[in-house]
Amino acid sequence: MRSIRPPFAARRGRSARRRTSPVLAAVGLAAALTLTATACDSGGDTASGRPTASASQGGDGKIQIPDDIKNKLKEHGIDVDKWKRGAWKNWDRREWLRQADDFINPIIKGLWDPARMRGADDPDRNKGVDDSDLTGDQGVTDPEPAPVTARAVRTSYHANVPEAGKVFFDSPEGTMVCSATVVEDPAHPGKSNLVWTAGHCVHAGKKGGWYRNIAFVPSYNDSGRTAAQLESAPRQEVAPYGVWWSDWAQTSDQWIEQGGSTGGQGASYDYAVLHVKPEKGNGGKSLEETVGSALPVNFNAPAVPQVSSITATGYPAAAPFDGQKLYQCTDKPGRLSVAQADPTMYRIGCTMTGGSSGGGWVAAGSDGKPALVSNTSIGPVKFGWLAGPRLGSVAKGVYDSVSAKFAGR
Repeated sequence: MRSIRPPFAARRGRSARRRTSPVLAAVGLAAALTLTATACDSGGDTASGRPTASASQGGDGKIQIPDDIKNKLKEHGIDVDKWKRGAWKNWDRREWLRQADDFINPIIKGLWDPARMRGADDPDRNKGVDDSDLTGDQGVTDPEPAPVTARAVRTSYHANVPEAGKVFFDSPEGTMVCSATVVEDPAHPGKSNLVWTAGHCVHAGKKGGWYRNIAFVPSYNDSGRTAAQLESAPRQEVAPYGVWWSDWAQTSDQWIEQGGSTGGQGASYDYAVLHVKPEKGNGGKSLEETVGSALPVNFNAPAVPQVSSITATGYPAAAPFDGQKLYQCTDKPGRLSVAQADPTMYRIGCTMTGGSSGGGWVAAGSDGKPALVSNTSIGPVKFGWLAGPRLGSVAKGVYDSVSAKFAGR
């Protein structure tokens, strides 16, 4: 999450900071807070989409690239073989693809081994906002909520929150991590391959481009082992339902065009949808079939006064957490306004830290069943609360676009 600095993504070898922080900085709060943002903004009402650039694996174990993707890679001067051998580490501005339809994420088999996943860090940790970023005339902001102590999810995680998992990716600063949620796909009922996370977990925003090697691991560390125990754990134990590479990612135009590494810029539009595929093949089974569940997304969630409680789920990585275990916070939400022209965000008390960015916020729908209504975006540097965007027409546009792109596949 961005902690008016991004708190949810974590970077190797350092503690993660919350992306929830950046949101706070933009709000006109009395306290002097330093917040960080882990996502990037896009500046339109909907996100653009193109055929995915991910590679499939043939029977000989070699990467098989569809002709349209080969052509797209050539347009950007990318040699897939060189990319797999490490060319993806070139973050030269001329090589960092930025536009909504530039997403490219070829599978690099075995890249996300247990040690690399364990070492992923929070991308928001070094970013912040001071009092000058705060304004007092932005719309409705309720009093800061009292901190709610994050509680550990009982193991196995899959038995209790089967839709939850971690998103891993590479950025110019290193190996990073966020949290994410399996969501339903209207084009493929019961067979979804869609994952919901924060925009800052896939794109750097107005001063950057798409992150690389984006992959989702459902029920990461399902048995809740300690970091020390995980050092000798096989990949099957760390990733019991496999590693799922994103072959398409989409965030809001607002995040791409406005999202910033500091403050609450773009926070009201800080969400993204991934379409994923298994690294090793999965017998034709979808992600939803594999984990046994997917949450519906509510784009017409009631206003704050009508919501009795929201539960946020994630893998906090900044101290006192280490990113290896799943936690939750439940609280009645309040309102947080980061810019008068932008939608008001949900805010809850929660002590989760960086690494929890992108994690799903769930509330009961009109039918009484749980539905995703937001995701962790920002929080204060000192932690204590989280904020997430209220999902509306722009978010639905992103979601529908990704679903439609794969509707015939």
